[in-house]
Amino acid sequence: MASSTLTSKSFLDSSRIDTGSLSSAHLRKLSFSSVQISSRSRLPKKLQINAAGSTFGNNFRVTTFGESHGGGVGCIIDGCPPRIPLSESDMQFDLDRRRPGQSRITTPRKETDTCKISSGVSEGQTTGTPIHVFVPNTDQRGFDYNEMSVAYRPSHADATYDMKYGVRSVQGGGRSSARETIGRVAAGAVAKKILKLYAGTEILAYVSQVHKVVLPEGVVNHDSLSLDQIESNIVRCPDPEYAEKMIAAIDAVRVKGDSVGGVVTCIVRNAPRGLGSPVFDKLEAELAKAAMSLPATKGFEFGSGFAGTFLSGSEHNDEFYTDEHGRIRTRTNRSGGIQGGISNGEIINLRIAFKPTSTIGRKQHTVTRDKKEIELIARGRHDPCVVPRAVPMVEAMVALVLMDQLMAQYSQSYLFPINPDLQEPLTMPRLEAANASV
Repeated sequence: MASSTLTSKSFLDSSRIDTGSLSSAHLRKLSFSSVQISSRSRLPKKLQINAAGSTFGNNFRVTTFGESHGGGVGCIIDGCPPRIPLSESDMQFDLDRRRPGQSRITTPRKETDTCKISSGVSEGQTTGTPIHVFVPNTDQRGFDYNEMSVAYRPSHADATYDMKYGVRSVQGGGRSSARETIGRVAAGAVAKKILKLYAGTEILAYVSQVHKVVLPEGVVNHDSLSLDQIESNIVRCPDPEYAEKMIAAIDAVRVKGDSVGGVVTCIVRNAPRGLGSPVFDKLEAELAKAAMSLPATKGFEFGSGFAGTFLSGSEHNDEFYTDEHGRIRTRTNRSGGIQGGISNGEIINLRIAFKPTSTIGRKQHTVTRDKKEIELIARGRHDPCVVPRAVPMVEAMVALVLMDQLMAQYSQSYLFPINPDLQEPLTMPRLEAANASV
């Protein structure tokens, strides 16, 4: 509630009067030409805005920290359920998929990205308290950024960070570097493990386009797609023929000091039904925000996407049927596994567009911080195409959304007995039988 005071220099030789001690008759006698009213609003903390922008999620909350050329990067995971088997190896697999220097079509920066859990886990199990994960930086080369300390890289965050903060971390781009995503991938690995234990949920992403090489729709069978297929080549495209074409496209620009963009497709199998909320917190809206928070993203589609605008309603609608197990299913999946902002149990599929890497070794026109026009050839070690390494990043963000929504669904709709005619029970895992890493 706001508190008010009346201030007057001419009333009873007092500079402040407590309005609570005056009657309405007394107040009417005051000359309001000589009275100033000040009000101090006391907002509850829960109504105050947190504008830091480094925390994601409501129930399963992840805060990332660190910069590209600082001492290290990592995350704090808050809200993780207790008694979940967890070790560094659960995170390291996806961190290895994300790390730099893994092939000729990625940045040559050499980092092992070895993670260390320093809290929130005891004797191999989560304790329910915040989990702290840290990954040291070991291969920084700050001198590569001497020119970029005064000149802005075109289409990079250099200029806008200065516009917002009036200062920035020059080396490696600071928080705008994709190195920040290490914390996301580590936390996402935890979420993926819990989702797999809880509901058998699988999250798989792969590269479906590099520059002008587009994987035709229907080539990849989403019902049988496996991680081994995705990881069978350095570009992470599950089709060998198109994978070679994509690698060639990246090689062609890499040797010229240029870059290209692409598309990452992500699917979710066995997603629990009922995730997401109507109106503002629709599941696809949460997924879009998560995906678009990744560096270099420029577009998001799910289900039929923009192509669905070419269809009529009778062509686009997914007709329902009852399968042999008595479950309500859809014969097609143009909805992408989400209807009305809520998951329906079908495969969730989405696509994220990534722009060409902005830091390139080609001469470009730009300006300095003191507004002088110059030409810049950016140095440093950068990906000629970000999409091969973006695959585990996309999986991680999708997992964080689903984990957060699963906890919300359980607390709201499954706290009391369900309606068995319309709702499916969420399967509770036997943790003592779930010691194997996922």
